[in-house]
Amino acid sequence: MTNEELNASTAQAPDLEAVAGESATTPTLDEQLSNALAELEKAKQDVMYARAEGENIRRRGLEEIDKARKFAVEKFARELLAVKDAMEMALLDNSGNFDAMKMGVDLTHKALVSAFEKFELVDIAPAVGDKLDPNLHQAISAVPADQEANTVVTVMQKGYSLAGRVLRPAMVVVAAAK
Repeated sequence: MTNEELNASTAQAPDLEAVAGESATTPTLDEQLSNALAELEKAKQDVMYARAEGENIRRRGLEEIDKARKFAVEKFARELLAVKDAMEMALLDNSGNFDAMKMGVDLTHKALVSAFEKFELVDIAPAVGDKLDPNLHQAISAVPADQEANTVVTVMQKGYSLAGRVLRPAMVVVAAAK
């Protein structure tokens, strides 16, 4: 081989140092596969963690709703305990003193009204002559009267609303149409 042929063959031959350097920086297929599998496993773990966290949040939310439902009336019930105690004391009174009994019942009523006010439990008591409001009143009968039709003639039972929402409509008798 001549010098020219030798130079030409070395020029075409790959540089072994360059090839060795490339293989050191470029991962092999096995290494790429193991890296991809490790990333996939980490992604699976992240998804499982996110699902578990979502389930825990949902479960805690349901537990909180259940507790709120169970104990929603706790403050109101505490207020009513004083009313119940006063009523029981009145029932135990054997003195026969009517005025003292009446005063005790009056104080018990005031305690009950106070508890109602604290929790926005309001009477719905239409006056005679008021126009029938089907959202607040329930007409149980209509009677002939000198008043305009569908006006309240008699209040049979007061109604109640809680924080603006009707618990029980007032039961009324209304004037019949002429």
